[in-house]
Amino acid sequence: MRHQNSGRKLNRTASHRKATLAALCTALIVHKRIKTTVAKAKETRMFVEKIITRAKNAVANETAPDKKNIAARREVFAALRSREAVSSLFKDIAPKVATRPGGYTRVVKLGRRLGDGAELAVLELVDFNVGQDKAAAKTAKKSAPRKKGTVKTKKSKDAATASEAVEQKTVPSAPETNVGSPPIAGS
Repeated sequence: MRHQNSGRKLNRTASHRKATLAALCTALIVHKRIKTTVAKAKETRMFVEKIITRAKNAVANETAPDKKNIAARREVFAALRSREAVSSLFKDIAPKVATRPGGYTRVVKLGRRLGDGAELAVLELVDFNVGQDKAAAKTAKKSAPRKKGTVKTKKSKDAATASEAVEQKTVPSAPETNVGSPPIAGS
């Protein structure tokens, strides 16, 4: 019986499980969003929240900007084994989550994978909505105001420039370098 045994085994040995969680945690810190199975996402969430809290407390207790909490950085590096992830955690993530009392990650279920039917999920940092920022930028581009009655297509642009030339009754002038060239047909 599994009474009082917390955590998921993920069908791995202890060392393999530890390496898997460290790799998922590193990917989450670097990319701010990862796609994995629901079980791995929930287990990674427990792992990464402790690391983010450790970094947040270390950054909050630093008295001067040039004084770094080396002990905290070493503890986080022992878990992650990635310099890029540790620096990103202490420079970007920890200051941004300084006022948040916990709950730094979000698990969003996506459905089942086609190959093996495993339940997939997206694990993302709450304060870094990478996907939502991109979607907001796309909708902002689409909803930009246009002039009334204009359509943005290549044919309509060509037709508009041709009609403007007819309305202004201007003849395009020949370039200065081709002084002796014959006149343009249709002018």
